[in-house]
Amino acid sequence: MESSHLQDRTFKFLDYAVFAGLFVVSSAIGVFFAVKERKKATSREFLVGGRQMTCGPVALSLTASFMSAITVLGAPSDVYRFGASFIIFCIAYTFMVMLTAELFVPVFYRSGITSTYEYLELRFCKPVRVIATLIYIIQTIVYSGVVVYAPALALNQVTGFNLWGSIFATGIVCTFYCTLGGLKAVVWSDTFQMVVMVVGFLTVLIQGTKETGGLGIVWERAQNGSRLNVFNFDLDPLKRHTFWTISVGGTFTWLGIYGVNQSTIQRCISCKTESHAKKALYLNLLGLFVICACAVCSGLIMYAFYHNCDPWTAGYVSAADQLMPFFVMDILGKLPGLPGLFVACAFSGTLSSVAASINALATVTYEDFVKNCFQNISDRAGTWTSKGLCVVFGTACTAMAVSAAYMGGIIQAALSVHGMCGGPMLGLFSLGILFPWTNSKGAAGGLLFGVALSFWTGLGAFVYPAPTHKTLPLPLSTDGCLTAINISTPYSLPVPIPSQPRLSLTNSWYSMSYLYYSTVGYISTVILGLLITFLTGPTPVKDVKPLLIRPVCNIFCFWSEKYKRLCWCGVEHNEEKLDLEGHSPHNLQYLEKQQDVEERDKKDSMGVGKELIYANSGFFTDTRF
Repeated sequence: MESSHLQDRTFKFLDYAVFAGLFVVSSAIGVFFAVKERKKATSREFLVGGRQMTCGPVALSLTASFMSAITVLGAPSDVYRFGASFIIFCIAYTFMVMLTAELFVPVFYRSGITSTYEYLELRFCKPVRVIATLIYIIQTIVYSGVVVYAPALALNQVTGFNLWGSIFATGIVCTFYCTLGGLKAVVWSDTFQMVVMVVGFLTVLIQGTKETGGLGIVWERAQNGSRLNVFNFDLDPLKRHTFWTISVGGTFTWLGIYGVNQSTIQRCISCKTESHAKKALYLNLLGLFVICACAVCSGLIMYAFYHNCDPWTAGYVSAADQLMPFFVMDILGKLPGLPGLFVACAFSGTLSSVAASINALATVTYEDFVKNCFQNISDRAGTWTSKGLCVVFGTACTAMAVSAAYMGGIIQAALSVHGMCGGPMLGLFSLGILFPWTNSKGAAGGLLFGVALSFWTGLGAFVYPAPTHKTLPLPLSTDGCLTAINISTPYSLPVPIPSQPRLSLTNSWYSMSYLYYSTVGYISTVILGLLITFLTGPTPVKDVKPLLIRPVCNIFCFWSEKYKRLCWCGVEHNEEKLDLEGHSPHNLQYLEKQQDVEERDKKDSMGVGKELIYANSGFFTDTRF
């Protein structure tokens, strides 16, 4: 093992060829759809794929976008240092997908919106929509910056490429790719990249197990190193990863990412039916399980391989997030082409994640701001405006990536950003969908308070980190290293400073697990929103459209009609009138199409043939109606 540490860690020609080949295929998909859809140059085609996508590609796209370079690099490193408790995230994924599919997607799909924040104006008022959109834009730019930084770090460690040059190159490629093909290109390229990601993981798993000596040795060393102690039922909220922080906090964190996130919902509403959208989410859950299992197994194999010579403690790598690419070069360095496959896996995942984010940012900006300012904008102008917005946001995400280098571990940084913004946003949409009586004042007040409290908690944690013994990695050894650059452990206990006692606030509130940021934001948003509503008066029943709410009681068929109606709070919400394909007479798209047909019928009285009118209206050719 030691000799591999000293070998030349650079790409060979075949590695570059594999890397370039995968990128060419991804780009070719974008070019293909750009050429194929050139005659359908409308903003609707560019942003939501004409709402004719099927569940398979959308499911793979969702998995690739949210489980990409961050998982490839960060999750194995987390398992290597803290153990296999990361697998508990599968519980959070399950609850997240079920709630998204049954609560949020039906409301968004049936209302016929393109931007999720359109819902907020329909349910509350325009100022609430604008505030939420601005928060989402900031959140997504920050998150995308972390995602761009992750593969740049891998390239820097494995190939010696300049870190900042890699960041700018990644940003330019993502911007070009997203601007070129629109949502269809993003979805189908994600499908290809998901396959690449799984193949890359399997290559590492197979070769890593072989180099370590077999599954038996991997299991034995992981068990002896306490890496298999998965379930820690300690209720202490200050501990970084326990069963409760991951299952409860992780559910709220990922629900904020999936349930109300524009990038996810945009792909769900691009499906041709609501049932396809739900199937896409449940199929995506299987993909999340596969990727999570691969990441955990990679971390365990990496620990077994380095059980007596930790490259992080020994100073062979300068950051824990560099462990995975370092490990890949150790086990695959002698096999030309395979290191290139791994880095291409991380890089391709980033293309899917950032392209989806840029496309979502362009969508909300176009729908929430541009169309409101220029209501009569043509389809051609709308398409070019959407592409221009992709360029703007691609540049912003690239600039943000520079600061990601100072945000700590990749996984924790990414989830912290989503938690601080995602929790309050989840609370805002929950106020509208689950509580029919919530008014606009309660929604706005709850959102602002939730964001303020979440950022106070999250930023305070950066200033006052949690006590060392709460976040200390499991034991790592350098006894087997022949040489070491830096034997002093990077996580050694600090020397206590008796003079200046810390305030209890910094020892408790600021030190809570980063996975609880979203939970804090959600609970505070909902509680204050309901309180303000009760103080200022609930929304009149006649002002709440049944299409815009989704009471939880409707999911539980064993509830009696009496208790269901009690939870409806006076709003008639009978599922028989809201069937699974969104045929409700309140459906906004239905009304728009109906009005369109009526207007064309008026023209028919002036000599226009009715058959031509209905053929062009698209009303009867839309599979949802």
